[in-house]
Amino acid sequence: MDERIRQYDEKMKKAYDFLQSEFSTIRAGRANPHVLDRIRVDYYGTPTPIQQVGNVTVPEPRMLQIAPWEKNLIKDIEKAILASDVGITPSNDGSVIRLVFPELTEERRKDLVKEVKKKGEESKVAVRNIRREGNDAFKKLSKSDEVSEDEIKDLEDELQKLTDKYIKDIDKAIEEKSQDILKV
Repeated sequence: MDERIRQYDEKMKKAYDFLQSEFSTIRAGRANPHVLDRIRVDYYGTPTPIQQVGNVTVPEPRMLQIAPWEKNLIKDIEKAILASDVGITPSNDGSVIRLVFPELTEERRKDLVKEVKKKGEESKVAVRNIRREGNDAFKKLSKSDEVSEDEIKDLEDELQKLTDKYIKDIDKAIEEKSQDILKV
């Protein structure tokens, strides 16, 4: 792959990877430890991810269990979960915190699918913006007489193929996540 194209490939890959990380935080009715990825707990004055202050397990398909390494963190972890957008009320027995995921209603599933599609569209826009950025850079190259018009055309074609590949990958990811959410 041409070095001039590689940088745009890396940027498009980052946009795709970001979409995947966004999808992992959308819950689909089953317990997924990744819904806690963005939640930070105040650990001795430092915002720290929950996974670094306790053990997160999935004892049942619709339950997460958090066993803090220090018992005095239970209240802080509960507070952080309640302040987040997870939408689940934690319960504790003094040593572990449990998050029970309710069954998703049909309406909630449809809302989540809309959210997935919206995030997918934002990702596609990011990929297209990267393509435009690349095409603009190639046009500047042609004005500086360093590269022939044929070479510029080849670079633009290669960038378009790359864009098509990532758009297709994003569409596939949207479809898979939507199916996952709609599956009862």
